[in-house]
Amino acid sequence: MCNNRRMQVREKLNKRIEEKRAEIEDLESKARDARIYLQALEDTLRLLPKDTEEDGAEFNLRPGTNVDKAREALKAKGAPMHIAELLTVLGKPNDNINRAALAGSLSAYVRKGQVFTRPAPNTFGLTDFAQTPTPISMPQHGPPPTFGMDEPIDQTITDDDVPF
Repeated sequence: MCNNRRMQVREKLNKRIEEKRAEIEDLESKARDARIYLQALEDTLRLLPKDTEEDGAEFNLRPGTNVDKAREALKAKGAPMHIAELLTVLGKPNDNINRAALAGSLSAYVRKGQVFTRPAPNTFGLTDFAQTPTPISMPQHGPPPTFGMDEPIDQTITDDDVPF
């Protein structure tokens, strides 16, 4: 009987071992599926544009930096400013090193579409400012009507003076 009882215990243990292995395989399969799903979610998230200012919340710049001071100067003026003017307001010398440093820092935000805009070369504004299109002037064809005359004449232009 001892021998028979040992066989029954051995069979029960083998059965439990097989059940546990099957359970582990099932859990590993679920974990693998969960990892694949997580990877797919992360890949999808990378395709979306990064969040900028949400719900009108102000973009946080590190306080006391030149970029933060430039934003404050632009807010105070309420209009775009040339890089030389910004350097003057910040109390920095208007030299190549300071112009390049500040313009480079602000340009990084312009490229991301955050905080700053560049409405003209070396001129920076804030995204909060209303974007007004620059008026396009018509090029002048030929010299002005008074070109080569010693005495000024009446500046009224008639239809005959327009070349087109």
